[in-house]
Amino acid sequence: MFLRPNHRGKDGKQHTYWSLVESVRTPDGPRQRTLCHLGELNGSSQARWQKTVEVFNEQGEAQQLKLFPSSVEPPAGNDPQVALVLVNKVRLERTRQFGSCWLGLELWKQLELDRFFEQAVDGDEADVAWSRVAAVLAINRLCAPGSELAIEQRWFPSTALDDLLGIEESKINDTRLYRCLDRILPHKTQLERHLKQRYGDLFGAEFDLLLYDLTSTYVEGAAESNPMMRRGYSRDHRSDCEQMVIALIVNNEGFPYSYETFNGNRADVSTMETILRMVERKYGKARRIWVFDRGIVSEDNLAAIRKRDGQYLVGTPRSQMKQYEAELVDKEGWSQVRPEVAVKKIATPEGEETYVLCRTTGRQDKEKAIRGRFSDRMESALTRLEKTIANGRLKDRNKMERRLGKIQARHPQVNDLYEVELRPTAEGVRLFWQIKQDRKAWRESREGAYLLRTNLKEDTAGQLWSKYMQLTEAEASFRTLKSELAIRPLFHQLETRVKAHVMVAFLGYALWVTLKHRLKRLAPLEPTAGGVEAAAPLSPMRALALLSTLQTADIVLPTTDGHELRLRRITEPTAAQRSLIHQLGLTLPDRLESPRRM
Repeated sequence: MFLRPNHRGKDGKQHTYWSLVESVRTPDGPRQRTLCHLGELNGSSQARWQKTVEVFNEQGEAQQLKLFPSSVEPPAGNDPQVALVLVNKVRLERTRQFGSCWLGLELWKQLELDRFFEQAVDGDEADVAWSRVAAVLAINRLCAPGSELAIEQRWFPSTALDDLLGIEESKINDTRLYRCLDRILPHKTQLERHLKQRYGDLFGAEFDLLLYDLTSTYVEGAAESNPMMRRGYSRDHRSDCEQMVIALIVNNEGFPYSYETFNGNRADVSTMETILRMVERKYGKARRIWVFDRGIVSEDNLAAIRKRDGQYLVGTPRSQMKQYEAELVDKEGWSQVRPEVAVKKIATPEGEETYVLCRTTGRQDKEKAIRGRFSDRMESALTRLEKTIANGRLKDRNKMERRLGKIQARHPQVNDLYEVELRPTAEGVRLFWQIKQDRKAWRESREGAYLLRTNLKEDTAGQLWSKYMQLTEAEASFRTLKSELAIRPLFHQLETRVKAHVMVAFLGYALWVTLKHRLKRLAPLEPTAGGVEAAAPLSPMRALALLSTLQTADIVLPTTDGHELRLRRITEPTAAQRSLIHQLGLTLPDRLESPRRM
């Protein structure tokens, strides 16, 4: 690593600009990569050419100095603002991650969460403003999710957030982070209302159509002090752990509307009434359209929505398709909404509701393959048992029944397709089995099919199907919470801390979805066979990864009088980083403030 001078002429005068450079190995041989530009070290004694630069010392005391290389003759006189730098001893210290956490802070400001939390939690005097500690928690959840202890010991000291937020590194510890969780939790309702308003201002987001879904997350440990933690249906396949249930409401673009937490053994179907009351309490009564899957459907829930003059578009249990077997088998009346998707609208005699039969070829092929695989296994097992009995190797009827019961228990997916019987014959007991053709025909006709139910009147079958498919936005939100934002597992043992942890994850998702839609607007147009359409936008994860290599560092400048001066600078962004920052409408700061001046 070394300083490289760059000589340029301007207005008939010669100027020397310095940059910090390192040598790197590439497939094409060694190359020099610019880390950052230091600016102009004065190369002339003429005062009108001299440039002052703000530097700070080891104690963080800032001052304006005129820097000269020690090889250059300084201006005449004993100017206290002149410093001679030993260029050959310049070094780099205190490298910090900058790009991703700086982007997170910019998103935090765009959502005006800095102003919201200043008004909500900064009423009392504190060594560190609680609103800034909340920003640390949310940005960590976006960039590198970890525990409060991990934030204190590993993440925060490695980032430039101490400079960006004006927080001394020693001031962030797990105790202060826990106290911040306790302070922000009571403001959950106001936070949700604030974010809804900001999504509308920034993106024109509307919340007439609400997508509702649930998931679960498990806790590590006994959590004896948390009554919410119970054993229940685990979507994480961790039935050995106690869990809690999280309900999330988003709009058709994935913007979060609200969330709620329930006991871990709470049945999905029992949450709807609570959610309806909660939404009315926060946002008032309105004619909303609810979309959710069959796990939440019940006659009571649908009646509760109708009672509030609401509308719904929901999935139904597969058993209900039996009522529409004739329409399912009939090839008339189907319309193609996509090459692989066909739909058919069925009106009920009462006229209050409409059902939509849907069939997807990809889903049909998958279910057919699954049925074929299990059928082959069961038929093979039945054939082996049949031969064993016929050859006389198994004569005890009780053992035959136990063997047969074991085969049926191993293949519950297709057991109802087979008629199996142990019959006495002249030679002894024999096993007879055959496929129930009517059951097989019904199974084949319903493969790849599902049924939707709605009280919406005006929409066509294709429009209703498209609205229901937007439920994938809620599923995508949960995937983001569980993977990129690492909401699971829970390590907190107290109920309030667990709820606050979910709230921080909700804040992280608010930053994530804001970045997602900012990037979506930047997607370039690409020519296609049918015209021009937007290319796939850069994902939030890739954008954060791209900026994560942008760092800050202290350039240490030893001087001839034995002191060391420091310049805190941001490394030079690559072309891709510069393009992304420009497209997002952001501007990198020229420099970061010295610690003493924060």
